[in-house]
Amino acid sequence: MNADALNASAETAPDRLDADNRLTGDFVRRVREALEDGEAGAVYDLAEGLHPADIADLFEAIPADLRGALADALTDLMGGEVFAELNEHVREALVDELAAADIADIAEEMETDDAVALIEDLAPEEQRAVLAEMEPEERAAIAAALAFPEESAGRLMSRDVVAVGQHMQVGELIDFLRTRDDLPTEFWEVFIVDALHHPVGTCMLSWILRAPHNVVLGDVMQRDQTLIPVTMDQEEVALRFQKYALISAAVVDESGRLVGQITVDDVLHIIQEEAGEDALALSGAGDGDINEPLLLTIRSRMWWLFINLGTAILASSVVAAFQGTIEKLVTLAVIMPIISGMGGNAATQTMAVTVRALATNQLMQSNTWRMIAREWWIANANGWGLGVLMALGCQLIYHDLWLSVVVVLAMILNSINAGLSGVLIPLGLEKLRIDPAVVSTVFVTTMTDTLGFFFFLGLAALFNLH
Repeated sequence: MNADALNASAETAPDRLDADNRLTGDFVRRVREALEDGEAGAVYDLAEGLHPADIADLFEAIPADLRGALADALTDLMGGEVFAELNEHVREALVDELAAADIADIAEEMETDDAVALIEDLAPEEQRAVLAEMEPEERAAIAAALAFPEESAGRLMSRDVVAVGQHMQVGELIDFLRTRDDLPTEFWEVFIVDALHHPVGTCMLSWILRAPHNVVLGDVMQRDQTLIPVTMDQEEVALRFQKYALISAAVVDESGRLVGQITVDDVLHIIQEEAGEDALALSGAGDGDINEPLLLTIRSRMWWLFINLGTAILASSVVAAFQGTIEKLVTLAVIMPIISGMGGNAATQTMAVTVRALATNQLMQSNTWRMIAREWWIANANGWGLGVLMALGCQLIYHDLWLSVVVVLAMILNSINAGLSGVLIPLGLEKLRIDPAVVSTVFVTTMTDTLGFFFFLGLAALFNLH
């Protein structure tokens, strides 16, 4: 949403949005009460003038059983712009209630990439029914996009681009932009193409408006440009935009022909989505969406917890193996959760840094060993610092020199184990082409808990503490 639209939305709905442009609780309550009383006209009046993004927020704010009634009440306000802003789970539930012709009408109002996002989650037979209701040109564009892999540039791109030949003059280009009715409503640059429709350069609109009319585009266009293959993963697309500070970029097919463009507003959604996915994957919280169906959330979280249950049993088996040692000195049972817990916390820090570095392409083959060495030194420093502090506490409380020595050594060993596990496990999973954000936590937790107990209790048995 641009600044003008944001300000206009706030001015037209001063009692509906708070200072942070979020829907107020009072406004949501009034809409909910009107829906429960069946007052569709009152609901329409309340929502009229809201920005499409705010209407989308309204659907998330009210109970799920009232969303169908809200959509019916808003009638002509429920255009393509609103559906483009809706939460994925909310949109799916609403679309399930619509006829194929209605979905087609909504899709035709949307940009190609938004229409693809609307249709791609439908069952194949439903997709065919919706496409059959669409105009041939729109149908062809969406069908072509759906042929590309999910989360690829081909799904993300818009086919609405402005492309002209390199022999055109600036004056001719300006006349072309002014007189053509079939151009995109919003664009920031013009792509210059050769006879085979291969992009050979770009011209920013700001430059076009200031340049002399008789200048040939091929002589002054910016030849260096970032080209996005249609099959590139959307996460890599976002990294390209971030690295090169792009506003838009040309998308090319296997033969190098211009087939579309990706703009920064699309990439902002991807950056937010990918960052959220990685953070949630590390915790095993599934999609982490409060609108996700309850049974789906339970299933995804329970599967993760089942795996963690297995790792916990493995760690407890190590404790059971040293049961005789613990019986001799009950103090060990008090201290060992601290050893394993601190190792787990340290490993989580290292793992988060490593996964982020892999996701943002900071960690490459050329600096992998430097990263490992760096984490090894950090783990050593943490182990010595925390170990000495723990040993001093043990000495003050229990007055047992050998117990303090065991605590220092165990803390150092598990800290090193945590640091190396936190970096080596994500790197290993990346080599195996397994998403390290999804399964690193299970392996790292197993390493820190199991070896943490083993180091502490093994040293206690070695030193024959009693």
